[in-house]
Amino acid sequence: MTGITLAALVALAVSGCGSTDNADDTSSPSRQASKPTSPPSSSAQPSVSAADGRDVRACADGNCEIAVTGAVTIRFKGPAGPATLSVTEVGPNKVEYTVKSGSGRSQGGASGPGQGCITVLRSNGGGNSCGGLDDTARPSPQPDAVVIQATTGEDGTAILHIVSD
Repeated sequence: MTGITLAALVALAVSGCGSTDNADDTSSPSRQASKPTSPPSSSAQPSVSAADGRDVRACADGNCEIAVTGAVTIRFKGPAGPATLSVTEVGPNKVEYTVKSGSGRSQGGASGPGQGCITVLRSNGGGNSCGGLDDTARPSPQPDAVVIQATTGEDGTAILHIVSD
């Protein structure tokens, strides 16, 4: 993906297109966490490599690249304080997640080869965009923001990038 295309995707994400940014609304069943999050089982090993392997602690500072094969919760420093990325489902060519930052919440999910989502968090809100992603493209830092990219993998491994300025 070219830099221009990635910039357009990020611009689209910042504009809130496809955003489900809402205050925590736990009255709706679709907003409730239905699965406890736990580290992936040791038997499911990612076949792709990531700079930080499977170490979710590497994301605490808001900068990491990890591979996940199942549900996991990642806590990191967001633009408005502590934030949480909860990966709720990973499968062949599939990833679904929820991001909570302050009183905001955003959900992303993609399925299919080469698909993924980019979520941009800012202190005053955020947004996300999902669709085709080049697996060699990495998110660029944005001023006063955290950019999260989740990319599907055909073997049931998702690659997560979290980038802060």
